[in-house]
Amino acid sequence: MTTSPRSLASTLFPVGLLLIAMASIQSGASLAKSMFPVVGAQGTTALRLIFASVIMLLLLRPWRAKLTSKSLRTVIVYGMALGGMNFLFYMSLRSVPLGIAVALEFTGPLAVAIYASRRAVDFLWIALAIIGLLLLIPMGEASSGIDLLGAAYALGAGVCWALYILYGQKAGNDNGVQTAALGVMIAALFVAPIGIVHAGSALLTPALIPIAIGVAILSTALPYTLEMVALTRLPARTFGTLMSIEPAFGALSGLLFLHEHLSFAQWLAITCIILASVGATVTMRSEPKPLVASD
Repeated sequence: MTTSPRSLASTLFPVGLLLIAMASIQSGASLAKSMFPVVGAQGTTALRLIFASVIMLLLLRPWRAKLTSKSLRTVIVYGMALGGMNFLFYMSLRSVPLGIAVALEFTGPLAVAIYASRRAVDFLWIALAIIGLLLLIPMGEASSGIDLLGAAYALGAGVCWALYILYGQKAGNDNGVQTAALGVMIAALFVAPIGIVHAGSALLTPALIPIAIGVAILSTALPYTLEMVALTRLPARTFGTLMSIEPAFGALSGLLFLHEHLSFAQWLAITCIILASVGATVTMRSEPKPLVASD
């Protein structure tokens, strides 16, 4: 009798963290796009990860993590996946609307959900998410307006996102939220040279510093810390399916901050995606315990 409220709370807690993380990261993406004219997508990614790594270094003190040779390899792959996901996503935003870029990027976690699914009800939520993605991505004549290179960048970010989920779970099992700080530091070391070569001294523009710090907090430090906590409490299948709401956050952020207006079909797509996420949440409690042990 007394276990039900705790069970409900333990279910809703990681889901709530994911919702906050998604809202934060998409708001940060909208803010980051304002930096593109000065330092480009490459420089923006570098500044975001550099400032985020400093913030997370001070807050989470990752040097206290106890790493073995095996866990270090896992953290390195996690960090490189995180850096590649950020870099390729920002590269796609140069020519693809935010909501569409997130929809294409979502093929990564969707693939994780499909690969790990075992029950018939899982495929219902995945099918709803796929319907939403098909409606969200312009087809036919409208598709001619999508830049193919930008779409390829977004799909590449999706591959990195899938690796981020899988290796983030493994790495989080060893060191918890400190893994997020380690991953961001590795991502910064991986991406920063690209941004420095591309943008050069423009990275030191004083007016960019407050914006870059805001992007670092909204798009990296806050959401990745919250996602790492959620990853340790959810199965990879559930995490991947719940992330289907990300295109909705992206489309809404594009509308509110970038004035990227949505068609009726795209709003219908958002509804399908939200239904898929709600369905996954409702049925989640009957699933096995996550692969990563909770603290």
